[in-house]
Amino acid sequence: MVKTIEEIILIKKSAFLASKTLGMLTKEVKPGVNTLYLDKLAENFIRDHGGIPAFLGLYDFPNTLCVSPNYQVVHGIPNQNPLYEGDILSIDCGVYMNGFYGEHAYTFEVGKVSSKIKKFLNSSKESLYIGLSKCKKGNYVGDIGYSIQSCIEKHGYSVVKDLVGHGLGKKMHENPQVPNFGKKGKGIKLREGLVLSIEPMVNKGTPEIFFHKDGWTITTLDRDLSAHFEHNVAIVDGYPCLLSTFRYIYDELNVHSLEEEPFQNEKI
Repeated sequence: MVKTIEEIILIKKSAFLASKTLGMLTKEVKPGVNTLYLDKLAENFIRDHGGIPAFLGLYDFPNTLCVSPNYQVVHGIPNQNPLYEGDILSIDCGVYMNGFYGEHAYTFEVGKVSSKIKKFLNSSKESLYIGLSKCKKGNYVGDIGYSIQSCIEKHGYSVVKDLVGHGLGKKMHENPQVPNFGKKGKGIKLREGLVLSIEPMVNKGTPEIFFHKDGWTITTLDRDLSAHFEHNVAIVDGYPCLLSTFRYIYDELNVHSLEEEPFQNEKI
């Protein structure tokens, strides 16, 4: 379902609050901290800034954040287990505000990680921006998936094929589905005003995953690492316009990046 400029602006407000929440959490992601603590910080922050935690109660999910360490792929439930030096932690955060949803995900380093893990995370994030670059009027959903898959497989990793990105708006999950794999020129044609969640879920080893009995937790079948990065994007004036940002995370990490510059639009 396509959105008006006014609706896209409201989605951006929700997405930006999710981005600010991840920025707030950045300094808290460190060895010894447990993810239930991070979850409570996020819930309070979202409510204090006029939003509602979108994941809390959605499909009966019990918490504000989906937190997935190491070989967990997505949908991990916060708990009291401490994080350890060298871990990675994917945090997915959703916000509902002004009648619209926004969500945002980033995979954090916990303390110092190896150069191989840094390469894996950087390659995973690179595929996100390559996918975003294909979110243009007249392209196809398959163009997005093909570009993400090609990038990841070039680096020797694999994309998860059982989980996909999606449309976003008055519902958290709207059509179309946006796989992180595909063929050029296939799937629905992208239109002006379409809002999407682009979210590569990347495994360091096998693409196969395992669904746990709790109904939420998903892990890699080989227990190798998994990363998850996500942006919300709208097609405005025919081109991709970011509705979320990693800027707040980078401010805390003292990282200078121009990666989001090609995806800005003065209207939004």
